Amino acid sequence: MSNEFKKYDVAVIGAGPAGLMAGYRAASRGLDVVIFEKMDTPARKLRLTGKGRCNVVNNTDIAGTTDNIRNGARFMQSSLSAFDSAAVMSFFEERGVPLVTERGNRVFPKSGRAGDIAGALIKSAGDAGCDIVNARVTDIIIDDGQAAGIELADGRRIGTKAVIVATGGLSYPLTGSTGDGYEFALKAGHNIIEPRASLVPLECGGTDCAEMQGLSLRNVKLTLKVDDKRIFEAQGELLFTHFGISGPLVLTASAHLCGAEKGSAVASIDLKPALERDVLDKRLLRDFKDNANRDFQNSLGALVPKTMIPIIVRRSGIDPNKKIHSITVKERHGLLDILKSFDVTVTRTRPIDEAVITAGGIDLKEIDPRRMLSKKISNLHFAGEVVDADAFTGGFNLAIAFASGNAAGNYVLEDGVK
Repeated sequence: MSNEFKKYDVAVIGAGPAGLMAGYRAASRGLDVVIFEKMDTPARKLRLTGKGRCNVVNNTDIAGTTDNIRNGARFMQSSLSAFDSAAVMSFFEERGVPLVTERGNRVFPKSGRAGDIAGALIKSAGDAGCDIVNARVTDIIIDDGQAAGIELADGRRIGTKAVIVATGGLSYPLTGSTGDGYEFALKAGHNIIEPRASLVPLECGGTDCAEMQGLSLRNVKLTLKVDDKRIFEAQGELLFTHFGISGPLVLTASAHLCGAEKGSAVASIDLKPALERDVLDKRLLRDFKDNANRDFQNSLGALVPKTMIPIIVRRSGIDPNKKIHSITVKERHGLLDILKSFDVTVTRTRPIDEAVITAGGIDLKEIDPRRMLSKKISNLHFAGEVVDADAFTGGFNLAIAFASGNAAGNYVLEDGVK
């Protein structure tokens, strides 16, 4: 990495997926570009995504992508049209990173290494002529209503003709996402929609979840309700933790909770979604017949994981030592209710620094969606998680990062260098 500064056309703040793509596109147009990254390694957060495998995008069309954008779908339409999932996939495959499409159309590098995606981005930016500099930007220089450069933590001021802010949000702060971009935008006169956690585990009341800590359930159905109104329902994998619930299903559910945090939320788990209630009742009757002389607490092993049994028994109100043949119809139906609707009260999301992504950010009404250009300051562009656009799991948030970075890089100084 270079540490010698010269006069640049464009300064990009942040060497994540959006910043690297923006820098690459701008440099490919012949602009002199510097990318500042305050962490010692570019694309640190990208290297952690998908449990280190990097779900780089979703192999779907533009409608399939926008359908999975929780906030900002209409805003992102323009930049996604210019750089869709197929274009993202071609970008990496043309640079020697073979990709595979897995369940849910999720695209990963064939190697299973997120570092391959990060490496291809960094190399592309470098090959295009970008200087990637390890330094912290503390301020954007605004002169007569125009972005005119940046100031570094050591006090140096570097004049540029345009600035692209791609600093990320507040999630995973150890990777460098500490909200710097919000401060830059505020100084430029932009409104910030309150940042909050999305794609994040959920804390739950009581001790039941903690008692089942480490238990993973597959193929269960999770229904999330706020003030008795269903806001999410899907089937997948769920994990009990010391604080509540996590896992892919819960992370997706949490995105639907954004904006509804103040309501009374309940997560209802259908432990047997493949069986309709009457079919499950017949299954219970068979199991009860086979275990007629056993204690209730010793008869549930074929129905639920061992770790759950004490909690199921407690919730049922049935004496653990009661013989199966003595269980009443009402008690059996009560057990059926629990199996089809194991409810936990959601008290709050986990802290934002544990979130996969940040919801909220720079107000989209103040950004030109085609160019990712500030409507308040000339030659100031934004890209990636720093803006108020976020999506569900499946590669859709990286789609936002790549498309918005591509747009910012393509249109920065579009009228030429003066």
